[in-house]
Amino acid sequence: MEEFLHQYGYFALALGTFVEGETAILVASSLVYSGLFNAPETIFFGFFGSFLSDWMYYTIGRVNGIYFVERRPSLRAKLDPAHHFFKTHRFQILISYRFLYGLRAVLPIMIGLTGVRPLHFLGFSVASGLLWSSAVSTAGYLAGRYLQLTPKSFEENGLLVFLGFGTFGLLVGLLVKKLAERRLHIAPAPPETHS
Repeated sequence: MEEFLHQYGYFALALGTFVEGETAILVASSLVYSGLFNAPETIFFGFFGSFLSDWMYYTIGRVNGIYFVERRPSLRAKLDPAHHFFKTHRFQILISYRFLYGLRAVLPIMIGLTGVRPLHFLGFSVASGLLWSSAVSTAGYLAGRYLQLTPKSFEENGLLVFLGFGTFGLLVGLLVKKLAERRLHIAPAPPETHS
């Protein structure tokens, strides 16, 4: 595992944050203390994967958002209240959307739909992404230092470590999502029907 991480660790981190988010960056940053990863590169590649993901969803919203949303009723149920909230809290959403677990795809799509110019979104996506990547990397580093995690820890107890980080990320994310939904007044989404 250590050899794989030496060769492909930062690529795997960027891919992990593109697809999922917290778990990938928590795992990588927990190994900064053991010297396998470097903090600045971990923050950058964690940011880079999430940045690409945000821009993919923003572009969907900007280019073909109405069609994309109309075909997904559960997405529409989240998007309407988020759009209403965005009208009155634009700055807060643009700077913090990366922290809103469960809304990370919805919000960039909505931002693209609202006509926010690419250059304007670029500044906020860089700021939000770097804040998120730095905060999550710090939490991972502290966990790695406290638990003295090494690549050997992952080899011997990999499933437990991944489940631990995944559970931690999920719980924090769900708490933030619940608070955001309460603030946005988002009702549970109706079940999707496929015809």
